[in-house]
Amino acid sequence: MGLRGVNRIMVAVRDLEQGKALYSDMLGATFDDAHWTGEPFGILVSIAWDAGIELCAPMPGREEDSIISPFLQHHGEGIMTVFFGVDDGDAAMARANDAGFACVHGLDYTQAEIDAHLGARFSRYQEQMIDSVERCGFTVALARLDPKPA
Repeated sequence: MGLRGVNRIMVAVRDLEQGKALYSDMLGATFDDAHWTGEPFGILVSIAWDAGIELCAPMPGREEDSIISPFLQHHGEGIMTVFFGVDDGDAAMARANDAGFACVHGLDYTQAEIDAHLGARFSRYQEQMIDSVERCGFTVALARLDPKPA
């Protein structure tokens, strides 16, 4: 499967701008907004690739149906998902399936989407979130993010 280690953590916050300021001040993190990825789920998204942090907050007006609202109501702000980097997303998902985990959401961006929305940073961007909350206490995501050759 080729495990690459932790790619990033997803932190649920109530206010995205306050969250970005907090982690920028504390760590010197530089955030890139990726709201387009979260719109279907009612979330605003901003990622600091240099710090390995993805912040997610409910979109204004969507606090009731945002995918992270239940998490914020039950746990408050905090780590919601850990993304583990893998060399082969399909093999990693097959291994997770063999261990009794199912994919609850997957994505595989085209090169055009990567170039337009992720600064042409990657040659492959594939993620699968698995149903790990009950067994692990948080969501595990398998992330194949291949850097674009220089």
